[in-house]
Amino acid sequence: MKKNPQLPICDVETTVKLVNSKWKVLIIRDLMTGSKRNSELKRSLSGISQKVLTASLKSMVKDGLVERIDFKKNPPHVEYKLTKLGNTLLPVIESMREWGEFYKTQVNI
Repeated sequence: MKKNPQLPICDVETTVKLVNSKWKVLIIRDLMTGSKRNSELKRSLSGISQKVLTASLKSMVKDGLVERIDFKKNPPHVEYKLTKLGNTLLPVIESMREWGEFYKTQVNI
């Protein structure tokens, strides 16, 4: 993969730039268990518009985090899955889950 001169110098900022919305984090969460169709993601992500889902997936494909698989059988359909690079975010997402669980115990929710 070639270097992207538009990425920030700060590594934390780079991560935030790549996963810059709650929707992208939740898309990664959903793809942790395997490939999904657009409709499966839409159902799982309560409140996301089709426009935002499409834009998020397109951006994540461009960034190399998600792969778009085009099935040309009848009927044709598309699935999305994490790339090898995207899978390296799984410990980050798991840490976020663990911290969210911890936070809930601290604020008595």
